[in-house]
Amino acid sequence: MKKEAVLTEGKKNVLLLHIAVMLFSVSGVVAQYVEVPSIMVTLGRVVSSSLVLLVISLVRRDRLRLNCRKDYVLIILTGMVMGVHWTAFFQSIQVSSVAIGTITFSTFPLFLTFMEPLAFWEKIRGGSIISAVLLLAGVFITIPEFSAENRITVGIIWGMLSSFTYAVLTLANRYFSARYAGRTICLYEQGTAAIFLLPSLFFVEAQWRTQDIAGVLFVGCVCTAFAYSLYVSAQKGVKAQTAGIISGMETVYGIVYALLFLGEVPSVREIVGGTVILAVALTSSLVKAAEPMTGNTASDIG
Repeated sequence: MKKEAVLTEGKKNVLLLHIAVMLFSVSGVVAQYVEVPSIMVTLGRVVSSSLVLLVISLVRRDRLRLNCRKDYVLIILTGMVMGVHWTAFFQSIQVSSVAIGTITFSTFPLFLTFMEPLAFWEKIRGGSIISAVLLLAGVFITIPEFSAENRITVGIIWGMLSSFTYAVLTLANRYFSARYAGRTICLYEQGTAAIFLLPSLFFVEAQWRTQDIAGVLFVGCVCTAFAYSLYVSAQKGVKAQTAGIISGMETVYGIVYALLFLGEVPSVREIVGGTVILAVALTSSLVKAAEPMTGNTASDIG
């Protein structure tokens, strides 16, 4: 009976992981219904999500104090990077499509190939270089033309900035996850991102409709705070390799949502380039998941 109970709990956690990843991926589709600038979408997202996380942390009496001044400085810088990351992600989607934004975001292992060994004094592996070349090839396949007037190309540029900043977040969270709980890391990062982006209220004009407010609140509270808490809870009972495969489905879910709710049909070029990128990114994630790591990552939110 105990074995059956474990299997049942495992299946439940896998289902919850899929639900969490589905909620992560729907944020890009919801953002397409919001007409305020991408930086306003990000501001609303981090404000609402950080408030929800703060309430959860206080109710659960999480330890919120960091160990040293260095960690406070680093996590503040990481929060600023998070603000840039999500702004670039939403901007990519707004100027091009959900498919372009999510596919180019998936190229972050390209940057990690060279950044992670430098940050943690590790050797660059030959297999990682091959993966980086394949990822770059996937990006070039997706680009229709090298012109700043082409919206797809502009979306890819913003998407690559989103990918690069996500790689920075991943490296920072590798350091923090060995020291603090995932919810605490996210609370600090999102709270810092909110403060960092707050001045944009005085420089960016935005006409907020009821639809815009509802969309941003949904992205912040449901697609971020709730989905993250669900993901972390379910991940504890699932193998890292399984969690890696499910996380890799985020881009696929996003493209399917865009097809169903926005009528966005990916072009042949996007499908081919995206398949290359997703295949390499998923393989890279699985290899990393199989390696011994300390702590849980807190950066699995796109």
